[in-house]
Amino acid sequence: MNKKISILGCGWLGLPLAQQFVTKGYEVKGSTTSISKHHELKEQNIQPYIVELHENEVYGDFDQFLEGSELLVINFPPKLNGESPESLVKKIKKCLPFIEKSTVKKVIFVSSTAVFPDSFPMKTIYEDTPPQPNDERGKQLLESENRLRYNTHFETTILRFGGLIGEERHPINFIAGKKNIDNPEAPVNLIHQQDCINLIFHIIDHNLWGKALNATYPKHPKRNEYYTEKAATLGLEIPEFKTNTISKGKYISCKYLREKYGFEFLNEI
Repeated sequence: MNKKISILGCGWLGLPLAQQFVTKGYEVKGSTTSISKHHELKEQNIQPYIVELHENEVYGDFDQFLEGSELLVINFPPKLNGESPESLVKKIKKCLPFIEKSTVKKVIFVSSTAVFPDSFPMKTIYEDTPPQPNDERGKQLLESENRLRYNTHFETTILRFGGLIGEERHPINFIAGKKNIDNPEAPVNLIHQQDCINLIFHIIDHNLWGKALNATYPKHPKRNEYYTEKAATLGLEIPEFKTNTISKGKYISCKYLREKYGFEFLNEI
């Protein structure tokens, strides 16, 4: 595989990923939907492209964005809420013809553990556990995964990340001080931004294509214990969880990723 890559979605995860590809000598094309981000990408030695995917239309020079790249990373979240919700599945279907006729041979699709529903009693989810999403986000992600995974024009690896955390992003910032929070004993399934990036390089270095991989840090403390401790550590108001209530959740296992494919998580949650 050549050292040319296109990253569709240079946001909170995509931008530092692109930067680290550049430091490793890759020729990187990055997409954004804003002019200000276009300038930022250029300053980081990332070839910038304005590309907007919609249900019925693609804005921007998508062909040129893909031209010459053998690897495409698709990294944008479902936009199912807000004033203008859009179908992720329709967006993926819209961009497939562009990918099929391009030089792209490998695709990494950033998905989510949301394809697995929370339940009581709580179950352990392995890589070979069949996804059975019970909400719209999970259903859209799973269908999008399958549209890419079973396309014969290229090989796709699916990364089902848990909740993303990093230096300036953590769920405690959203729940600090809140009261009557559900599912106090549900396990947390989180992954650090740098481990996400390390995993993408691990896939490339070890030629792990055609896989669907779970990716969460291997420790799963209870939500009430974890977030209470995290709030205290950061000097935030302690969140209050419901008591005497049933908790729904899931344990995401990365057994295959660690034992079969040799990946190590290096960043604590």
